[in-house]
Amino acid sequence: MTAGAAGAWGEGSILDGMTVGALAGHLARSVLQVEWFLDGPLDQGIEPTTAVTYYARIVDAPDPGSALNRGVRARSQESAAAGAAAVASDTATALDRLRARLPQEPTDRRVAILHRPGEEMLLDEYLRTRCVELAVHTDDLALSVGADARAPEAATAVAIDLLVAAGAERHGGLAVLRALSRRERDDAGALRVL
Repeated sequence: MTAGAAGAWGEGSILDGMTVGALAGHLARSVLQVEWFLDGPLDQGIEPTTAVTYYARIVDAPDPGSALNRGVRARSQESAAAGAAAVASDTATALDRLRARLPQEPTDRRVAILHRPGEEMLLDEYLRTRCVELAVHTDDLALSVGADARAPEAATAVAIDLLVAAGAERHGGLAVLRALSRRERDDAGALRVL
């Protein structure tokens, strides 16, 4: 975490209704949730959801008052309440544990999506969603505190591929093609996934 984020912890971020601390807490949860989900209960009888479908189903993200966004803000603020030093320390410690744990997990490892009861993903698919969260919210946090921080290019590439594919699942391939090549024909806002 940058010194700028810690110094601006209680100030507003570029995201309406979120302080810099809440935004940093949300970004930290992108990492912390991996362990929580790995340790969550599984129901092997259900078909795993793909990362593309996970994002394609999020249709209420543009509405700041939606249940989704209210929940994100509440969980983020809860994480931020521990303070900048604790959030940074907890995240660094979790990253160290994940570096040791993830290579040991089997390729067919499933994780429960705890905030969507009844949904599971293969671990690799879930990690793709974490790339989206890290890329998007690293940019949000950097812009909030005037820092020049970016997610790694590999994470950004995964995020772009995943969000474009989610737009195609939600609106169809032709709508995404038009959004990419003919802005005047983008009636659906097909690239606006979140």
